[in-house]
Amino acid sequence: MESSSAGYVDVPLGNEPEHQQHQPTPATTGPVMRKQPSRLASGMKRLASRVTSIRVPDSVMGLKRSHSSAQPALRGLRFLDKASAGKDGWKSVEKRFDDMSGEDGRLHQENFAKCIGMADSKEFAGEVFVAMARRRKIDPDQGLSKEQLKEFWEEMSDNNFDARLRIFFDMCDKNGDGKLTEDEVKEIIVLSASANKLSKLKKHAATYASLIMEELDPDGRGYIEIWQLEKLLRGMVMAEGTQDQMDQASTSLAKTMVPSSYRSPMQRRMTKTVDFIHENWKRIWVIALWGIVNIALFIFKFVQYRRREVFDVMGYCVCIAKGAAETTKLNMALILLPVCRNTLTALRSTALSNVIPFDDNINFHKVIALAIAIGAGTHTLAHLTCDFPRLVSCPSDKFQEKLGPFFNYVQPTWGSLFASTPGWTGILLILIMSFSFTLATHSFRRSVVKLPSPLHHLAGFNAFWYAHHLLVFAYILLVMHSYFIFLTREWYKRTGWMYLAVPVLFYASERATRRIREKNYGVSVIKAAIYPGNVLSLYMKKPASFKYKSGMYLFVKCPDVSPFEWHPFSITSAPGDDYLSVHIRTLGDWTTELRNVFGKACEAEVSSKKATLSRLETTVIAEGRGEDTRFPKIFIDGPFGAPAQNYKKYDILFLIGLGIGATPFISILKDLLHNLKSSQEMQSMQDEESGGTFKSNGPSRAYFYWVTREQGSFEWFKGVMNEVAESDRDNAIEMHNYLTSVYEEGDARSALIAMVQSLQHAKDGVDIVSGSKIRTHFARPNWRKVYSDLANTHKNARIGVFYCGSPTLTKTLKDLAIEFSHTTTTRFHFHKENF
Repeated sequence: MESSSAGYVDVPLGNEPEHQQHQPTPATTGPVMRKQPSRLASGMKRLASRVTSIRVPDSVMGLKRSHSSAQPALRGLRFLDKASAGKDGWKSVEKRFDDMSGEDGRLHQENFAKCIGMADSKEFAGEVFVAMARRRKIDPDQGLSKEQLKEFWEEMSDNNFDARLRIFFDMCDKNGDGKLTEDEVKEIIVLSASANKLSKLKKHAATYASLIMEELDPDGRGYIEIWQLEKLLRGMVMAEGTQDQMDQASTSLAKTMVPSSYRSPMQRRMTKTVDFIHENWKRIWVIALWGIVNIALFIFKFVQYRRREVFDVMGYCVCIAKGAAETTKLNMALILLPVCRNTLTALRSTALSNVIPFDDNINFHKVIALAIAIGAGTHTLAHLTCDFPRLVSCPSDKFQEKLGPFFNYVQPTWGSLFASTPGWTGILLILIMSFSFTLATHSFRRSVVKLPSPLHHLAGFNAFWYAHHLLVFAYILLVMHSYFIFLTREWYKRTGWMYLAVPVLFYASERATRRIREKNYGVSVIKAAIYPGNVLSLYMKKPASFKYKSGMYLFVKCPDVSPFEWHPFSITSAPGDDYLSVHIRTLGDWTTELRNVFGKACEAEVSSKKATLSRLETTVIAEGRGEDTRFPKIFIDGPFGAPAQNYKKYDILFLIGLGIGATPFISILKDLLHNLKSSQEMQSMQDEESGGTFKSNGPSRAYFYWVTREQGSFEWFKGVMNEVAESDRDNAIEMHNYLTSVYEEGDARSALIAMVQSLQHAKDGVDIVSGSKIRTHFARPNWRKVYSDLANTHKNARIGVFYCGSPTLTKTLKDLAIEFSHTTTTRFHFHKENF
């Protein structure tokens, strides 16, 4: 997951946790901003009217404040990261001062940011430096002594909100006259937007500065004062709820921050073991059965050769080699079954899915591949290091007695062994397998390995894809290798082809089906859009026979990019739509070239919107047969099953997407909206006819959490967010957007951004970050708090947790699902998208 701090002033929760996480409001009243005015929007409007109705003399530069009840909550207006501001913070700063100070023993402005731990916000830290130096009448060009730096540090890390507000105001007040002009507000918005990587907000800094002045200076005096800024900041917090609600939220957080403890180490181990078996019993029995069969085959061959005469020459080495070979033949057959997508898609909807973990097909494929590598390696090493040396060096009379009939009574040499059919086929088999398996590892497939030119072509998806097709020759070689073996003469004992016949024919029929469908599923692209963040969306005509469920995926081939390559993408259109759509993130060679090909077919145009947002979208919409030729031809194959397709069997949905990982859930959200509309219509008809209650199938509520680190990502998802906000009148879908590039909750670098966000949303209901009606949070979610809220809100419910994103978050989400399933009455069922 993206590692970035973030923040804005939100519901106060007292003492904040050490980790940098935004605390969402409880699930029952989530921060989803819809078409209807929210409490925050209404509160901000009332706040603005209160603030602008108060008048004080121009000479008043500030107010003498008492510590209000909101003050603890506003301690979050920080100028230092929490980790830097701890009790040992000054020691680290002092050490950096000693390393970075000049010969005059002073710290100069260019080193200030790094010294206090704000190296990633050098410009912002520079403004803090100048503001604090100006108030103390210190020449910034002269730098700071260690005593002055410590004074700066203590003020910046002071828990008193008024002190921090004073620093923040001084940063805005460039000329030090105690008043903020519109230009000064604009400048600090630009600075904050730059520090938080919000390029679009930066472009509209003048508009947002004007908005703040409009709210706080309606009489056109041309400036605002510190007391007005404080009023607005306090109002942003208090408008979210009463102090009682804040205390309840704080108590709830305290209860859910630490997992429940166990009474003893033994009980902890027992509980974890029981939980593991309960959550993984389907995987356990499948792996156990597979393991038992492998062990049985190995023992069978081992014992068989232990009793043969060849044992007198080659000993236990031949037993080990033959046992490993038998398991390899079995696994070379089994490894094809998890990638028979059409069959698995059909089986997912049967009762077998209750006992067989079809969602783990790719993981099982990888486990079998590992077993093949171990078996083939053991077989090869046993032959090369033991069997062959003993065979070549065996006394002639003993060889003729024990092994003569198997070699036509001619004792082999090293050269003849390698030149024989079993020899050269075995060598080629090992070479092809080693090459294909190596390029299939995560490091090569995901281009983690950086190879020098021209070897760099061996890293990436293309290399993995083409190398896997070499395994066709591996199967041919395996049949030859196992049929022409030395020590078995009866054809019916040469079992390699027997293992492989059915699985190979089964897999071949699947590939043939794909070729047939390819001719029928050459689709026309009716719309293409390229969004900021390198996301390409394609809208295609849906073939009449193409039936699918939300959550499924399809394969796409574009002959203009490559005539052979197929790549999987989630279907983002709903089953009820009259088109098919996919959203493709540019990540590798193929997707980059696809974007370029469609980019050439698109006409660039800038969509001018309201001043509240800026949207750059490159689109061409084909209308009629003549326009279709503007787009490259696309072929599709599918649909294929995925974990999310069975979402309807749960009472509640909990959808989590990271970045482009939101795509599998777009179709689900659209389908839910369609189902909700249909249910409402059916209920109306039921009321008119009999007055009874219509019971709809599927989830009654969905929670969608989307985490991204790029503001541009909101562009391609904006349509879905607005559709949910406008169509979901019953608030059955709760959406939570998190932008991790913005600094954490309460950080001074994001305080003004949060202020503008609240004012703008109160004014016209549009979020300044996403450009949609859904409010954006500046942080990553506290997943433990989210699970706790869902468990408390939906007791005794079955909640389907579907996650698509970086593997780094998988364990955290899965462990929390297991924990809350066993400590509450709510049952969380975790699913991870695999491709």
